[in-house]
Amino acid sequence: MGRPGGAEVQGLGGAEVQGRGGMDLRVLGGRPGGVTALHVDDGLETRGRLVVVGNGMAGARFVEEVLERGGDEQFCITVFGDEPHGNYNRIMLSPVLAGESHEDEIVLNSHDWYADNGVTLRAGVRVERIDTAAKQVHADDGTVTPYDHLVLATGSYSFVPPMTGVRRDDGSLLPGVYGFRTIDETRAMLEATGRCRRAVVMGGGLLGLEAARALQGHGLQVELVHAMPWLMNAQLDAEAGAILKRSVESLGITVHLDVLATEVLGADSVEGVLLKDGRRLDCDLLVVAAGVRPHTDVAVRSGLEVERAIVVDDQLRTEDPDVYAIGECAQHRGEVYGLVAPAWEHAKVLADVLTGTDPDAEYTGSRTATKLKVAGVDVAVMGVSTPERDDDEFLVISEPKRGVHLSVVIRDDKLVGATLLGDTRKVAFLTQAFDRGAPLPEERIRLLVDLSDGVEEVGVAEMPADSQVCNCNGVSKGDICGAVAGGCGSVGEVMDRTRAGKGCGSCKSLVKQIVEWAADGDLAEDPAASWYVPGIPLAKPELTAAIREQDLRSVSAVFAALAPAGKEDAKSKMGLTSLLKMIWGADFIPQKDGEFINDRVHANIQRDGTFSVVPQMKGGVTTPAQLRRIADVAEKYEVPMVKVTGGQRIDLLGVRKEDLPAMWSDLGMPSGYAYGKSMRTVKTCVGSDFCRFGLGDSTQLGIDLETRFQGIEGPAKIKMAVVGCPRNCAEAYVKDVGVVAIGNGKWEVYVGGAAGATVRKGDLLATVGSPEEVTTLTGRFVQYYRENANWLERTYDFVPRVGLEAVREVLADDGLCADLDAGIQRSVDAYTDPWGQDGADPATPGQFRPALPLVALPKVPVR
Repeated sequence: MGRPGGAEVQGLGGAEVQGRGGMDLRVLGGRPGGVTALHVDDGLETRGRLVVVGNGMAGARFVEEVLERGGDEQFCITVFGDEPHGNYNRIMLSPVLAGESHEDEIVLNSHDWYADNGVTLRAGVRVERIDTAAKQVHADDGTVTPYDHLVLATGSYSFVPPMTGVRRDDGSLLPGVYGFRTIDETRAMLEATGRCRRAVVMGGGLLGLEAARALQGHGLQVELVHAMPWLMNAQLDAEAGAILKRSVESLGITVHLDVLATEVLGADSVEGVLLKDGRRLDCDLLVVAAGVRPHTDVAVRSGLEVERAIVVDDQLRTEDPDVYAIGECAQHRGEVYGLVAPAWEHAKVLADVLTGTDPDAEYTGSRTATKLKVAGVDVAVMGVSTPERDDDEFLVISEPKRGVHLSVVIRDDKLVGATLLGDTRKVAFLTQAFDRGAPLPEERIRLLVDLSDGVEEVGVAEMPADSQVCNCNGVSKGDICGAVAGGCGSVGEVMDRTRAGKGCGSCKSLVKQIVEWAADGDLAEDPAASWYVPGIPLAKPELTAAIREQDLRSVSAVFAALAPAGKEDAKSKMGLTSLLKMIWGADFIPQKDGEFINDRVHANIQRDGTFSVVPQMKGGVTTPAQLRRIADVAEKYEVPMVKVTGGQRIDLLGVRKEDLPAMWSDLGMPSGYAYGKSMRTVKTCVGSDFCRFGLGDSTQLGIDLETRFQGIEGPAKIKMAVVGCPRNCAEAYVKDVGVVAIGNGKWEVYVGGAAGATVRKGDLLATVGSPEEVTTLTGRFVQYYRENANWLERTYDFVPRVGLEAVREVLADDGLCADLDAGIQRSVDAYTDPWGQDGADPATPGQFRPALPLVALPKVPVR
């Protein structure tokens, strides 16, 4: 079966296919191993063709706005995105780089969201040009897509200043040089922090400062180079910039101002940066955050009017009446906005126009106000930062020692600008005054400080209903109060209804205050916060009980019985699959659309659309025969990279999806589960057989543990290690379960360790007297974790949340232990090697169909 709203292609090169609503689709052609171009029979499709070029925050938001207005009944929507991902919150890349957020947390619209809403997503496909006369979009995969209305939401790209040595002969950046604009760049920097020691960041704007702070948090020595005389010169005046510099330098980051970098040093990878004044800054990682430029190349090649960006009118229309531009790539009345709030205002206006909701809707410009945290320092900026007319009033309070700089610009008794650095307590009042143009107090000092006569900052009760609270999404206090009055009983429900707090997140505390005030004490806890998965309104214990009581053995059965109106939710399917496997073992009824792509094909998808294959090597032990077989397979299938993993196994990277079944058959080795939310691997040291320090046979115990718990599903991945002495060569202290031999036949069992972006030494659960006791105790802990952890909650979060003593009490209760033993045994008995099972007999015809290429490949003409 195909996904709802998608098309199930039954083969390549002239196959019969089925599309949305029973439409007939014809395969027009495509490149080998690539996507085929699908042509919808115009005689059957009555909807208009709406094509969006750009799947960033502006493009995806526009699609959301169209769908909210019922646009899926009017338009057949196709979205092109350069990146192979769904839509994510680009504003939150800094917390991801800092390790404060995981990339999963910043996803706004997954691939499944597009399929569920009947939107065709061409992820990883770049549009080369638009034929405005023929109304066709030409993509880099050779396909041609017709349109009735076209929206350009191509955003902007990282500007790399012209420096000698920054690029290689093929135009790519020198290894070790990164932009800071995409999730792939962020991933690459995160990976580099593990091997790099010194970093240089070019650019003292918001992104540069955030990158510097994040890299320093990973232990790197960081120097920041800024071409202008002060930091954040686009938002702050010189005095505020100087105070920000002091705050940044107090963190241990060296700042170089008013100087250009002229050359990047290094032949094979970056080794340093040469400044114009002759100084050399050594580094093995260079981040270029020197600003962005609008992505206008498609518009230029297509003959559209481009100045600083793509020129549009008040209805976001270009000079071609059927082509529009929104977001950072659009120039409106001479202005180009680099913030998300104007982009989303564009999206609303254009959705009104194209759907006919308000065909006369117009965009007249944006008043920008931003509140954020830069390198740990609170900053709020709105309007102008310095006087522009002789009669402008300018009030400044500067306290460099405290790292505080406050200023306001007043014109005609109206606030036209404010800067708050280091102290943002007055931001709510000032934002209200700025947005509404309200008259100001005669004592201007009251705008910035509370005087001794008891005058207090405006609270939420005094805020007018039209005061803007969420600048990113244009949500007012009245919108929030209306959501509460309309039945939203929690902060989370209000945020979902209004989108308040869903942008940069800086307004979440104010949103919470307004919701609490509007609810007047009648505020429930956010019910969704306790749900195991977002689509089923039940916490895990109640959900588990209901599944058992109603004998629900498949994901679709759970939705039918327990979801509101029986509605399926794509984000819930993977969590339900894991839970059902744990509950039913071999009696679980699998459904492939309830699995991640990795689980569907038993391999780990890579950024270019290929997969990595990791055969099982229990305890890191292998044989010459296995190594020979791996080498033969790597040569046969032209594997681009063979790499030893951190889990003591061999990773075959760059495998084509269609080659997976035959490759598994040739390997003849079990899956190593390097892709799953499951038991992954058990690292071991040499142990007592060969190591002169060994106190226990860690190798054999590791093999035994991996044999027993191989493939066991979990709420998140589970990693283990066994070491033969406290020297900890296999890093047992920082694993989900770590076992340490301490002599005299005794073993210590640690749980809840972590060695990722957050490092946590595991807690000592117990000391036992035999390998058999280790295995039993490990099984009980793993099962307790599986039954009680939240979806995607790792043990290093689960153990502190539940409490070590609570875990110990459970594992000391004979009755509870008997249930845990039975539960883990049920899953052990249900284990089957997926490579042997599905390789020979795919679950669906398309399970191993060639994957959509996510990088540019040689083009084939489309006939």
